[in-house]
Amino acid sequence: MLVHGVAWDTTSPSLRMFTPDAEFSDVALVQGSALGLRVIPGLWCLGHTKVHGPGDRTHVPCRSGSPAERGKQCGACFARDDSRLMHDFHRGTAVPTGLRAYLMQPHWLYVATFANGASKVGTASAPRKWNRLAEQGAVHASYVAHTDDGRVVRVLEDLVTRELGLVQQVRSASKAAGLVEPRAGVELLTLNRQHAGRVRELLGGLAMTGYSVVEEEWERPAFAERLCAAAEGVRRHAYPATFDGGGHGLRIRSLSGAIALAGLPDASGNEVEGSFVADLGALKGRKIEFGPHTTEIPALQDSLF
Repeated sequence: MLVHGVAWDTTSPSLRMFTPDAEFSDVALVQGSALGLRVIPGLWCLGHTKVHGPGDRTHVPCRSGSPAERGKQCGACFARDDSRLMHDFHRGTAVPTGLRAYLMQPHWLYVATFANGASKVGTASAPRKWNRLAEQGAVHASYVAHTDDGRVVRVLEDLVTRELGLVQQVRSASKAAGLVEPRAGVELLTLNRQHAGRVRELLGGLAMTGYSVVEEEWERPAFAERLCAAAEGVRRHAYPATFDGGGHGLRIRSLSGAIALAGLPDASGNEVEGSFVADLGALKGRKIEFGPHTTEIPALQDSLF
């Protein structure tokens, strides 16, 4: 099965896969769930997306099942993908009718802060206002503006980056590293509110129309609480393997975005000491087989404890 990543709905996250029968299948990621799998070496194209309107899109599988060349796509699928055009729409780039309809719906501008204190500015369409931040793995986030459409929100996003220096992307590796030793929650909340306040002040003084400044904080999913909180009692470690091959076995304890706090069972089913922070997002574009697999712990593990 080909992994398409970790998806969040309004209740719980799941590992989303595309099966050999050309259908999507979700495996729920809940407290205590066991995840045993073998990764087949290689990184594969996820196909492309055709956008027909605000809530209507079609996933088109890669015709040739090619290895990934550009991100998680082959060259042909990248060229056919509607979503790749959305980030230049506000600069006058022509887009298909369906994508234009999607982009012309209301959007939200937000400021998100992660476990290591890194913060970013980002956008979310109205229907994905909450889900977008859940999938990003924010520890704290604030909505700072509501816009009439996706063109205005991207103009504002670029303006915030240019004037205030807030980046538009935080690398997943940085998010995962931060969750091994997260900064105190009150510190991150204060930092997020400070950034959000600066953005609201900037937006409030613009001679632009098509948006309103808002003050609203995002509600973090309950399942992320344990991972996002500063570690107490049980020592955390970075996951001791990479998801580019081999067997892996995890028992999920908490999840923030695509990053899991997990225990590692041994061959007898008993968990080794400690908690491990693993970026399940690294499985995206990988082919996997489920089974009673375990993670090989390096021989130098004793020095970690």
